[in-house]
Amino acid sequence: MSMTNEHAEQYKDKPAVVCCRATKGTVITAAELEDPAIFPDLEESGLITITPDTLTVGEVIGATLVKDVDGLTSLTADMFEGLKPKAAAAPAAAAAPAAAPMAAPAGACAGFLHIKADSVTGLDLTIPLGGYAGGPMPAFEGATVAAAAAPAAAKGEKVISTVERRHFSVKEVKLGDKTAFENGVLTINKNATKSAMAAFPLIKKMEIDIITPDKRHVHTETVMDVVPVAVKVEGEIGTGITNTLDDMVFMLTGIDEDGTQVHEFGSSDGFMDETIIYGRPGCPDHNDIIVRVHCVLERLTGMERRGPMAAHAACDHIIQEVRDVIKGLEASKAKEVQKLEYVRRFGKPRILLVKEIMGQGAMHDNIILPMEPAGVLGGRPNVDLGNVPVVLNVNEVLDGGIHALCCIGPASKEMTRHYFREPIVTLMANDPEIDLVGVAFVGSPQVNDEKTFVSKRLGAMAETMDIDGCIVTTEGFGNNHIDFASHIEQMGKRGIKVVGVSYCAYQGQLVVGNQYTDAMVELNKDAGGFESERLGENTLIEADAQRAVLMLKNKLAGVAISAPPAKWSQDVVDANKKIVESVYKK
Repeated sequence: MSMTNEHAEQYKDKPAVVCCRATKGTVITAAELEDPAIFPDLEESGLITITPDTLTVGEVIGATLVKDVDGLTSLTADMFEGLKPKAAAAPAAAAAPAAAPMAAPAGACAGFLHIKADSVTGLDLTIPLGGYAGGPMPAFEGATVAAAAAPAAAKGEKVISTVERRHFSVKEVKLGDKTAFENGVLTINKNATKSAMAAFPLIKKMEIDIITPDKRHVHTETVMDVVPVAVKVEGEIGTGITNTLDDMVFMLTGIDEDGTQVHEFGSSDGFMDETIIYGRPGCPDHNDIIVRVHCVLERLTGMERRGPMAAHAACDHIIQEVRDVIKGLEASKAKEVQKLEYVRRFGKPRILLVKEIMGQGAMHDNIILPMEPAGVLGGRPNVDLGNVPVVLNVNEVLDGGIHALCCIGPASKEMTRHYFREPIVTLMANDPEIDLVGVAFVGSPQVNDEKTFVSKRLGAMAETMDIDGCIVTTEGFGNNHIDFASHIEQMGKRGIKVVGVSYCAYQGQLVVGNQYTDAMVELNKDAGGFESERLGENTLIEADAQRAVLMLKNKLAGVAISAPPAKWSQDVVDANKKIVESVYKK
């Protein structure tokens, strides 16, 4: 893969290797040279050999070959005439200890612009310019750590919208003849499955059972979703008042009539205490009561779009009975009232969060902005919208604006509950140093032409928003990494500072990349770097969000980012975690 001129400038001190056969008399340009970013893989496979006398990219650009050279050959001085003289190496700067905090000296300020004009009756202005100081921040999974950004003087905040979320605690859940909620006891209509199956005939069998925290060593089929229970009391999603039940969740599981698990890459069927990572944002918490809704789909429909869609809609039909009951709960009986604010911070760096979601069709789909929080009815599938970016504000996301239909590998799947309490949205929304302008949800189509179209639309949209920085996240791995890398490139080529967040590790390592994929946060938490088939294990948590945000601040501050190791290393991730923890404890 040859390089561009900009790429060659970036890698001017890297070894020079021709990408294809070059003949005598060829004047070397970037187009003749292989991308150094893939050298580790080429060396490991024995396709190239870098020797001590291999010239650098900067030395060979503009030089003329005096002999024919085969592809993937390291370039040496005997192959050229007109070589550039090699510059003497500058002395290396001493590296500061990674964990040592960098503090501003006493009495130091961020910097000022001082203008004095005596001819205008003694005008004397001192204008703050801002600057960076403070504790250490990780720039990259394997990069040099630099100073954190100091908070700039506030230039005005505006609350765009507010959601009042009322929390009601559930002490017990049981099945009965009708749905009710009294004194902390939730009763679910055991006959609700009949009307759900009548409405969705692809469901051939449907069961509800209650699983308490002390009885989780029970077998379950693959988990299709974990759904919180919430209802709009006033306003639409992202505004007004929402009632929500705590200490319980609904869990959707499914197979087809042949017993085939409704899943795509890996299944989380097994004992519930072994196949679920409790406490993850999208999973049940350790003390949650689980209402399991199990669906048996018509034969061979589990891998079609209509099968999983029917299961999610049928489960939502049952949840709606609960929503209707808790909608009228008295505010005075809530155990907690939470205030969610979508705040714009003018004058701070304008940041866009991009969340790539699945959109290949079949089992890969999501519902955007349903009528009820985390619901299905009234929402728009991103596949039907052409997977083009759709921007939600902070409150629309945290108020249940996304319902996850996707059946990807369970370890990296973001359940519906994940979006209801999305860690990176929460962190960025409450960070006084940045202005989170919105959250763009963009689908990952199946066809490459569509991927390119959607990615370009994302880049054009970001350009019109005049953002300074961007974080791009994706769940899963493999096919969707093509879009993921393209989204990052679309941001970077427009001068937008960008950080990528994904599960890669050993099994999901990126097979595509570009010059802008230089700052990545690894989500893997499996010791071997694999899709562990444990629900939620490799999903984004608060610690991952912290690394991504601090990394982006480094890029905004102009901190140089060094390259990561050629292969995934958990030691590097752990080292950065320690640094981030020290910053957030202050």
